[in-house]
Amino acid sequence: MNRPVTGTVLRSPGERVALRLDSRTVTVGLLLSLALLAVMTVTLMTGEYQLSIADVVKAVAGYGEGAADFIVNTLRLPRLLTAVLVGAALAVSGALLQGLTRNSLGSPDVIGFSNGAATGALLMIIVFGGTMVQVAVGAFVGAIVAAVLIYALAFTRGVQGFRFILIGIGINALALSVNSYLITRASLYDAVSAQAWLVGSVNGRGWEQVYAVAIALVILLPLALYHARPLAMMELGDSSAKALGVGVERSRAVLIVASVLLAAVATAAAGPIWFVALAAPQLARRLTRSASPGLLTSALVGALLLAAGDLAIQQLFPTAQLPVGTATGCLGGLYLIWLLASEWRGKESYT
Repeated sequence: MNRPVTGTVLRSPGERVALRLDSRTVTVGLLLSLALLAVMTVTLMTGEYQLSIADVVKAVAGYGEGAADFIVNTLRLPRLLTAVLVGAALAVSGALLQGLTRNSLGSPDVIGFSNGAATGALLMIIVFGGTMVQVAVGAFVGAIVAAVLIYALAFTRGVQGFRFILIGIGINALALSVNSYLITRASLYDAVSAQAWLVGSVNGRGWEQVYAVAIALVILLPLALYHARPLAMMELGDSSAKALGVGVERSRAVLIVASVLLAAVATAAAGPIWFVALAAPQLARRLTRSASPGLLTSALVGALLLAAGDLAIQQLFPTAQLPVGTATGCLGGLYLIWLLASEWRGKESYT
């Protein structure tokens, strides 16, 4: 049996608000935090130049010396934090969309946000010859334009989750075809640069990417948590949510904006990292045995997935410098097949 949603606010008209936390969810959150801390520690210690845990602690605390300080604070830590923050941002974005659409396929990389961001980035790379900062801005704008199109086309006396998903898949296919056309018309140098960006990577990321994604999370995650109760009510259906006093369209618009901005900033920082936003909320829901994915648990799962994936790529292919997007793409494709098969078997069992 499903457990109550973590942090769900339960009240009837005229009653005082009560916050209900599930002990299993708290335990899962603590274990995920410990696992993430372990992955981060190993990532900072290992590589071509091995460091002791004492060297890492001193460098992070600001007391590092010489090579250890440079390796940790200039090379490894910005890349690691980018992976952690991007994974968390994508996971929260996916959790919001899956809650709003009441569909496990609700994800920025399935319904067009990520490919819309890719279109904006490719236009900057191929057409305008933009710098790295301009490419990031192009990706951010592209994701927002894609989201506006999806919302506008899906809006008919409100937005229904199934219609939102279908319109999003259509916009996703359209953006993908535009991206393919742009690459075929580009010069060899621009095409190689564009394809490298499209894979999604945290290689060579610096503190500017860390700050950008961190600021987005600091602003948007509390906003999403504040709207956790309306989101939980909307998962029961719009009619039930309205009967409970939820301003459905207003709350939906705020949460969609938060989801889009999180996905846009994450994609601008690291390129399109596929399937983290799709898989992390579902894994969080299964770990906590909750009716819907909690935002904080999803964030921890997403951060752990991307940080662990990047660590695995570094350890398995130390000289190749493969982008983490190759790992998430391979594993995510298998996960998507399993998810669709599970959904289909679930529907057959009720017929």
